[in-house]
Amino acid sequence: MKTMKMMETYEMPLVAKTESPADDPTRASVSVPASTSRRALNTLKWALLIPVTGVAAGVLGQYPYGMWAGVVVALGAAAAAAVVAGGVWHRAGAATLASVAALALPFFAGPAFYETYIKQFGERVHAVVTDTGERQGVKRSTELAVCRVVDTSGTVRDLSQQQNCYGQFKVGQEVVLFEDPQGALDPWIEALPGARTPDALGLGITAGLFLTAGSALFCAGQRRRF
Repeated sequence: MKTMKMMETYEMPLVAKTESPADDPTRASVSVPASTSRRALNTLKWALLIPVTGVAAGVLGQYPYGMWAGVVVALGAAAAAAVVAGGVWHRAGAATLASVAALALPFFAGPAFYETYIKQFGERVHAVVTDTGERQGVKRSTELAVCRVVDTSGTVRDLSQQQNCYGQFKVGQEVVLFEDPQGALDPWIEALPGARTPDALGLGITAGLFLTAGSALFCAGQRRRF
Protein backbone atom coordinates (compact mmCIF):
# COMPACT_ATOMS: atom_id res chain seq x y z
CA MET A 1 0.00 0.00 0.00
CA LYS A 2 2.83 2.36 0.80
CA THR A 3 4.30 1.68 -2.59
CA MET A 4 1.06 2.50 -4.33
CA LYS A 5 0.69 5.68 -2.33
CA MET A 6 4.14 6.80 -3.26
CA MET A 7 3.41 6.14 -6.90
CA GLU A 8 0.26 8.22 -6.72
CA THR A 9 2.00 11.22 -5.17
CA TYR A 10 4.98 11.11 -7.55
CA GLU A 11 4.68 13.63 -10.32
CA MET A 12 6.76 13.79 -13.47
CA PRO A 13 8.80 17.03 -13.79
CA LEU A 14 7.63 19.38 -16.45
CA VAL A 15 10.00 19.89 -19.37
CA ALA A 16 10.17 23.45 -20.63
CA LYS A 17 9.23 23.72 -24.29
CA THR A 18 11.87 25.32 -26.40
CA GLU A 19 10.44 27.75 -28.86
CA SER A 20 12.06 28.28 -32.21
CA PRO A 21 12.37 31.77 -33.71
CA ALA A 22 9.69 30.81 -36.18
CA ASP A 23 7.23 30.12 -33.35
CA ASP A 24 7.77 33.56 -31.88
CA PRO A 25 6.17 36.21 -34.09
CA THR A 26 8.05 38.96 -32.25
CA ARG A 27 11.43 37.43 -33.03
CA ALA A 28 10.50 36.78 -36.62
CA SER A 29 9.36 40.34 -37.14
CA VAL A 30 12.71 41.62 -35.80
CA SER A 31 15.07 39.21 -37.61
CA VAL A 32 13.59 39.53 -41.09
CA PRO A 33 13.94 43.32 -41.39
CA ALA A 34 17.46 43.09 -39.94
CA SER A 35 18.46 40.54 -42.58
CA THR A 36 16.87 42.64 -45.34
CA SER A 37 18.69 45.74 -44.12
CA ARG A 38 22.06 43.96 -44.11
CA ARG A 39 21.45 42.71 -47.63
CA ALA A 40 20.54 46.20 -48.84
CA LEU A 41 23.66 47.70 -47.26
CA ASN A 42 25.89 45.00 -48.73
CA THR A 43 24.31 45.49 -52.16
CA LEU A 44 24.67 49.26 -51.98
CA LYS A 45 28.33 48.89 -51.03
CA TRP A 46 29.17 46.94 -54.18
CA ALA A 47 26.88 49.08 -56.36
CA LEU A 48 28.94 52.15 -55.40
CA LEU A 49 32.39 50.63 -54.91
CA ILE A 50 32.81 49.13 -58.38
CA PRO A 51 31.71 52.21 -60.42
CA VAL A 52 33.77 54.51 -58.20
CA THR A 53 36.79 52.25 -58.76
CA GLY A 54 36.19 52.48 -62.51
CA VAL A 55 36.18 56.27 -62.33
CA ALA A 56 39.36 56.22 -60.24
CA ALA A 57 41.03 54.01 -62.87
CA GLY A 58 40.17 56.53 -65.57
CA VAL A 59 41.50 59.44 -63.53
CA LEU A 60 44.70 57.55 -62.73
CA GLY A 61 45.27 56.88 -66.41
CA GLN A 62 45.41 60.61 -67.19
CA TYR A 63 48.56 61.17 -65.16
CA PRO A 64 52.04 60.48 -66.48
CA TYR A 65 53.07 56.84 -65.95
CA GLY A 66 49.61 56.11 -64.57
CA MET A 67 48.11 54.52 -67.67
CA TRP A 68 49.17 50.94 -66.93
CA ALA A 69 48.14 51.23 -63.29
CA GLY A 70 44.77 52.54 -64.47
CA VAL A 71 44.38 49.57 -66.82
CA VAL A 72 45.05 47.12 -63.98
CA VAL A 73 42.53 48.86 -61.70
CA ALA A 74 39.92 48.94 -64.49
CA LEU A 75 40.32 45.22 -65.20
CA GLY A 76 40.07 44.52 -61.48
CA ALA A 77 36.81 46.47 -61.22
CA ALA A 78 35.30 44.61 -64.19
CA ALA A 79 36.41 41.25 -62.78
CA ALA A 80 34.98 42.09 -59.35
CA ALA A 81 31.62 42.95 -60.92
CA ALA A 82 31.56 39.59 -62.71
CA VAL A 83 32.55 37.60 -59.62
CA VAL A 84 30.16 39.33 -57.21
CA ALA A 85 27.08 39.53 -59.44
CA GLY A 86 27.65 36.30 -61.36
CA GLY A 87 29.57 34.00 -59.05
CA VAL A 88 28.20 35.01 -55.65
CA TRP A 89 24.73 36.32 -56.43
CA HIS A 90 24.16 34.06 -59.47
CA ARG A 91 22.81 36.75 -61.76
CA ALA A 92 24.57 36.18 -65.07
CA GLY A 93 22.77 38.87 -67.06
CA ALA A 94 23.41 41.59 -64.49
CA ALA A 95 27.01 40.41 -64.14
CA THR A 96 27.63 40.82 -67.87
CA LEU A 97 26.04 44.27 -68.01
CA ALA A 98 27.88 45.49 -64.92
CA SER A 99 31.24 44.16 -66.15
CA VAL A 100 30.94 45.78 -69.57
CA ALA A 101 29.87 49.11 -68.07
CA ALA A 102 32.64 49.00 -65.45
CA LEU A 103 35.23 48.24 -68.15
CA ALA A 104 34.05 51.04 -70.46
CA LEU A 105 33.67 53.59 -67.67
CA PRO A 106 37.37 54.52 -67.29
CA PHE A 107 37.72 55.32 -71.01
CA PHE A 108 35.13 58.09 -70.70
CA ALA A 109 35.52 59.09 -67.05
CA GLY A 110 39.25 59.82 -67.40
CA PRO A 111 39.06 62.32 -70.28
CA ALA A 112 35.90 63.88 -68.80
CA PHE A 113 37.67 64.44 -65.49
CA TYR A 114 40.78 65.76 -67.24
CA GLU A 115 38.93 68.33 -69.33
CA THR A 116 36.55 69.42 -66.57
CA TYR A 117 39.26 69.78 -63.94
CA ILE A 118 41.82 71.60 -66.05
CA LYS A 119 39.28 73.98 -67.59
CA GLN A 120 37.77 74.91 -64.25
CA PHE A 121 40.97 75.23 -62.22
CA GLY A 122 43.69 75.61 -64.85
CA GLU A 123 45.54 78.82 -65.65
CA ARG A 124 44.99 80.31 -69.12
CA VAL A 125 48.16 80.87 -71.12
CA HIS A 126 48.26 82.22 -74.68
CA ALA A 127 50.33 80.29 -77.19
CA VAL A 128 50.95 79.87 -80.93
CA VAL A 129 50.97 76.64 -82.92
CA THR A 130 54.38 76.27 -84.58
CA ASP A 131 54.04 72.82 -86.12
CA THR A 132 51.56 69.98 -86.59
CA GLY A 133 52.01 66.39 -87.65
CA GLU A 134 51.46 62.76 -86.75
CA ARG A 135 53.30 60.19 -84.73
CA GLN A 136 53.11 56.43 -84.60
CA GLY A 137 50.85 54.95 -81.93
CA VAL A 138 51.28 51.75 -79.98
CA LYS A 139 50.20 49.88 -83.08
CA ARG A 140 52.40 50.67 -86.06
CA SER A 141 49.34 51.11 -88.26
CA THR A 142 47.94 53.82 -85.97
CA GLU A 143 48.80 57.46 -86.61
CA LEU A 144 48.13 60.01 -83.87
CA ALA A 145 47.96 63.78 -84.36
CA VAL A 146 50.40 66.01 -82.47
CA CYS A 147 50.79 69.79 -82.09
CA ARG A 148 53.85 71.80 -81.16
CA VAL A 149 53.11 75.11 -79.47
CA VAL A 150 55.10 77.95 -77.95
CA ASP A 151 53.59 79.92 -75.06
CA THR A 152 54.26 83.53 -74.08
CA SER A 153 57.18 82.53 -71.86
CA GLY A 154 58.94 80.83 -74.79
CA THR A 155 58.32 77.29 -73.53
CA VAL A 156 57.87 74.73 -76.30
CA ARG A 157 55.32 71.97 -75.72
CA ASP A 158 54.33 68.92 -77.74
CA LEU A 159 50.68 68.04 -77.23
CA SER A 160 48.83 64.90 -78.30
CA GLN A 161 45.22 63.88 -78.83
CA GLN A 162 44.90 63.39 -75.09
CA GLN A 163 45.39 67.16 -74.77
CA ASN A 164 42.74 67.90 -77.44
CA CYS A 165 45.02 68.04 -80.48
CA TYR A 166 43.24 66.16 -83.27
CA GLY A 167 44.72 68.01 -86.23
CA GLN A 168 42.15 70.84 -86.05
CA PHE A 169 44.80 73.56 -85.52
CA LYS A 170 46.89 75.23 -88.21
CA VAL A 171 50.48 76.44 -88.06
CA GLY A 172 50.58 80.04 -86.82
CA GLN A 173 47.16 79.83 -85.15
CA GLU A 174 46.80 81.50 -81.76
CA VAL A 175 45.47 79.15 -79.08
CA VAL A 176 44.88 79.01 -75.35
CA LEU A 177 46.55 76.51 -73.02
CA PHE A 178 44.92 75.53 -69.73
CA GLU A 179 47.77 74.60 -67.40
CA ASP A 180 47.37 72.44 -64.32
CA PRO A 181 48.15 74.59 -61.24
CA GLN A 182 49.68 71.50 -59.60
CA GLY A 183 51.86 70.79 -62.62
CA ALA A 184 50.92 67.09 -62.72
CA LEU A 185 48.84 67.12 -65.92
CA ASP A 186 49.87 68.27 -69.36
CA PRO A 187 48.22 71.47 -70.68
CA TRP A 188 44.91 71.33 -72.51
CA ILE A 189 44.79 73.18 -75.83
CA GLU A 190 41.77 75.15 -77.07
CA ALA A 191 41.18 77.61 -79.87
CA LEU A 192 40.57 81.24 -78.93
CA PRO A 193 38.72 82.44 -76.92
CA GLY A 194 39.22 79.19 -74.95
CA ALA A 195 35.92 78.75 -73.15
CA ARG A 196 35.97 76.87 -69.85
CA THR A 197 32.78 74.95 -70.63
CA PRO A 198 33.47 71.18 -70.37
CA ASP A 199 32.24 68.62 -72.88
CA ALA A 200 28.67 67.77 -71.92
CA LEU A 201 28.66 64.60 -74.04
CA GLY A 202 31.62 63.08 -72.22
CA LEU A 203 30.14 63.87 -68.83
CA GLY A 204 26.77 62.44 -69.91
CA ILE A 205 28.29 59.16 -71.13
CA THR A 206 30.30 58.88 -67.92
CA ALA A 207 27.19 59.39 -65.79
CA GLY A 208 25.24 56.88 -67.89
CA LEU A 209 27.89 54.17 -67.54
CA PHE A 210 28.20 54.85 -63.81
CA LEU A 211 24.45 54.47 -63.32
CA THR A 212 24.31 51.38 -65.54
CA ALA A 213 27.00 49.54 -63.60
CA GLY A 214 25.60 50.60 -60.23
CA SER A 215 21.99 49.76 -61.11
CA ALA A 216 22.89 46.34 -62.52
CA LEU A 217 24.80 45.47 -59.35
CA PHE A 218 22.08 46.79 -57.07
CA CYS A 219 19.33 44.84 -58.84
CA ALA A 220 21.47 41.69 -58.82
CA GLY A 221 22.14 42.03 -55.11
CA GLN A 222 18.51 42.60 -54.21
CA ARG A 223 17.41 39.60 -56.29
CA ARG A 224 20.34 37.35 -55.50
CA ARG A 225 20.04 33.57 -55.62
CA PHE A 226 21.52 31.14 -53.13
